[in-house]
Amino acid sequence: MKFLHKIDSPADLRRLSRADLRTVAAELREFVLQTVSQTGGHLGSNLGTVELTVALHYVFDTPHDRLVWDVGHQTYPHKVLTGRRDRMGTLRQLGGIAGFPKRDESEFDTFGTAHSSTSISAALGMAVAAKLKGEERHAVAVIGDGAMSAGMAFEALNNAGVSHEGVNADLLVILNDNDMSISPPVGALNKYLARLMSGQFYAAAREGAKAVLKNAPPLFELARRFEEHAKGMVVPGTIFEEFGFNYVGPIDGHDLDALIPTLENLRAKKGPQFLHVVTKKGRGYKLAEADPVKYHAASGKFNPAEGFPKSAAPSKPTFTQVFGQWLCDMAEADPRLVGITPAMREGSGMVEFHKRFPKRYHDVGIAEQHAVTFAAGLACEGLKPVLAIYSTFLQRGYDQLIHDVALQNLPVVFALDRAGIVGADGPTHAGAYDIAYIRCVPNCSLLAPSDENECRQALTTAFRQNHPVAVRYPRGAGVGAEIDKALTEWPWGKGVVRRVAGGRADARGGQRLAILAFGTLLHPALKAAETLGATVADMRFVKPLDTELVLELARSHEGLVTVEEGCVSGGAGSAVLECLAAAGVQVPVLQLGLPDLFTEHGDPGKLLAMYGLDAAGMEQSILQRFPVRPSLAAANG
Repeated sequence: MKFLHKIDSPADLRRLSRADLRTVAAELREFVLQTVSQTGGHLGSNLGTVELTVALHYVFDTPHDRLVWDVGHQTYPHKVLTGRRDRMGTLRQLGGIAGFPKRDESEFDTFGTAHSSTSISAALGMAVAAKLKGEERHAVAVIGDGAMSAGMAFEALNNAGVSHEGVNADLLVILNDNDMSISPPVGALNKYLARLMSGQFYAAAREGAKAVLKNAPPLFELARRFEEHAKGMVVPGTIFEEFGFNYVGPIDGHDLDALIPTLENLRAKKGPQFLHVVTKKGRGYKLAEADPVKYHAASGKFNPAEGFPKSAAPSKPTFTQVFGQWLCDMAEADPRLVGITPAMREGSGMVEFHKRFPKRYHDVGIAEQHAVTFAAGLACEGLKPVLAIYSTFLQRGYDQLIHDVALQNLPVVFALDRAGIVGADGPTHAGAYDIAYIRCVPNCSLLAPSDENECRQALTTAFRQNHPVAVRYPRGAGVGAEIDKALTEWPWGKGVVRRVAGGRADARGGQRLAILAFGTLLHPALKAAETLGATVADMRFVKPLDTELVLELARSHEGLVTVEEGCVSGGAGSAVLECLAAAGVQVPVLQLGLPDLFTEHGDPGKLLAMYGLDAAGMEQSILQRFPVRPSLAAANG
């Protein structure tokens, strides 16, 4: 590297000449590619923002000027240029740097992101704060075309275009238009932006103007230079100007000679500015450019010269794949089924459903609130909507879950993927709270299957109810359970005892215990129970809780242990305690689950072990709470 190894902060970047920046960009792109090939992580989006990142840190005085990245999975170049180059080898690993902006990681990460469409709101708040404090600083929000489909982005635009009690915020919004969200982008706005760039509108006007100006060479040359360094020959009328923004673009987001002068001009302007840049996802890496969906993210190491390795036939299906197959099978059986996703077709396992049932498939874009109420509207008309949504993303539609679905008791199925620990994406994507936030809502039920076959049966059970039901399941594969192709239902609200304790105490002198497992942690619980001699119940239902089974186990055991891959506060263990209190049954209860803190990013297995949710951790926690009784140990010889 000629320059990159000398850049430890944007201040070092700004000491370079404009002519050197192309080399910096080339080195940065190669560094990102090589890093991700060793660590895994988001690839295409980061390769596409290299020049934009260089230009932003070159023109703006970061971190004094605030730079907010929407979603944040495109910030690897930003991290490299802001003092974290030598730590990129720890990307998304336990104890390493995060895959998204994180305020406590660097002063250059001015706002923590990972969910989409928050950047404009945050940057506007920063811009207004600067004015109120009498500080001269700029606030820049970088948002992708996919994220612009979310209502929150438009709420922020609507607010930014007006003065705040006489305070005009100096805000720059940059639309990074690569015509590619994770799933193929949808919606009227995306089509509008595509039309601006496609040539049917913008290019036609541009070429017409050129034809006129060519008859006057001095004017043509002036216009050409103006086009390269400012707005372009034709400024298309846009909805952004109606919001009160000064619109500039679209310009080439990979052309530093266009980006830097334009950003310098916009930095000198007051009030809300909007810059539309066009980039290519995967830029500079032909494999990623050719297949931006596949190369959105690398799950592990790969050879850049060969690309992602061909996936071997999986030895066992993931829960997502089980859901996708179930969705197709249930759609065959019931014509009322409608599948919905908020821009996560691939991630939610709905590709095959889309192919087979295109009229019953609806991608609503990055619009979780709309997705929930859209499902409610379908249910009002007698259809049976299934909303495939990550646990962490349903949080964004919580009011709609309560007000539009549960209050009206509509039969919507929520297929909650990524429940519990998710791994490298970290706390922003962890499904830690769905048990707590769903079980408190009237009319809503929540099922927690323990393996792949149970997942299929839980989904069938949920679909055949006439009220809102959520089914939570984790990311990745299960235990390899054999899957029954029949659409089998569970007895409603009933758990199953999987292991029965053999006697009053186990061979080690422990107490007679029962472990109540909710979800896939049943399997490490069974392993721990072998050593402890404990009874184990697969509870299946968080709500309605199998109160008969809970009370039966409480009366026949000296202690209970609840296990869940979700937050302890307000979780399934809390439901068990409420049940016991209501029945007046007193028995010691140990609640095991995720602690009252935001989980780290890293390998899921290591994280579960760190939080004491593997078999060894469960055993240790149980023995600490229910220690060996000396008298019983002696009695057992």
